[in-house]
Amino acid sequence: MADLAPYACNPEHTRGRRYDEAPPVGRNQFQRDRDRIIHCNAFRLLEYKTQVFVNHEGDLFRTRLTHSLEVAQIARTLARNLGLHEDLTEAISLAHDLGHTPFGHAGQDELNACMRELAPEAGGFEHNLQSLRVVDELEERYAAFNGLNLCFETREGILKHCSVKHARLLGDVGERFLSRTQPSLEAQIANLADEIAYNNHDIDDGLRSGLITIEQLQMLEIFATHHAQVKRKYPRLEKRRLIAEIIRAMINTLVLDLTETTLANIREHRPDSADAVRAAPPLAAFSASMRRQADALKHFLLENLYRHYRVIRMTTKARSIIRELFVAFLDDPRLLAEEHRRGDEVAQARAIADYIAGMTDRYAIREHRQVFKME
Repeated sequence: MADLAPYACNPEHTRGRRYDEAPPVGRNQFQRDRDRIIHCNAFRLLEYKTQVFVNHEGDLFRTRLTHSLEVAQIARTLARNLGLHEDLTEAISLAHDLGHTPFGHAGQDELNACMRELAPEAGGFEHNLQSLRVVDELEERYAAFNGLNLCFETREGILKHCSVKHARLLGDVGERFLSRTQPSLEAQIANLADEIAYNNHDIDDGLRSGLITIEQLQMLEIFATHHAQVKRKYPRLEKRRLIAEIIRAMINTLVLDLTETTLANIREHRPDSADAVRAAPPLAAFSASMRRQADALKHFLLENLYRHYRVIRMTTKARSIIRELFVAFLDDPRLLAEEHRRGDEVAQARAIADYIAGMTDRYAIREHRQVFKME
């Protein structure tokens, strides 16, 4: 690994783990975190969880797993460009969606609605907080502790958003939401790598599905610019390769812009440690022009892909499955396996949310069919 910048997180100076462990041999602390994430159950289950299109709709559409791998690749490039710790950046990227529900954001929104309406004392559901819950509590792989016992810096990066109410219950990892400070630069770039990845691969999947067209996308500055560049260089390129070249070029442009703007912010604020990064304003950012273009792309995808009637039709069915399962389990916990049954109502609702959030798309469909066949 290249020399670390003074503002990077250093595994030799980690704030530590929740439970004391002997230091790793032959790898650093952040490599251990990355390895634990890759080997955990929740990571493997991402292969069968929706990104935009339900997993069984096509073999070439992205899933949460392929999305996480794309985020990690982009984030590692950014980390290398900025002198940050690549292993920590990769660990955060790979873990950021571990708590995501089946059926993408529709599943998350419906599970949150169920929790707030039917078990308000349990505090709702948010996949970002659930990802931390997975690595802190729900994984069962080690004899000495629940969860994966990750370093503070990895846990900090996983928790991108958090309400003040929840932050007060999370100890050190929730402190920045109370003091309104920033996470590490590794966490900041992993967050923006997530945006770069999903915007660009959702274009690819949207075009593959036929729900959006190249003609529509040419109304967007960022797409039109790169479309014209690729067409000039390869005027006779067939559609599949044309799309791949455009998306590759767009990702490269976004990565370079993010690198240059972040380096400029670093020069301006001169952080000399990871803690100085936390005390500074957000340092990882796109330029104003690129931010405007990226926001226009996000708005286009929202209106033309995520709200397309065929996607809405699919997500409406998915939301029904989530709600009907939640209500059935809440009304009759005997439908659950013994390990998912809890004592009081709040604990039971949270256990049901954990169970449903851990399902893959196809398992949720199968469980729904089984539960309602039994009635």
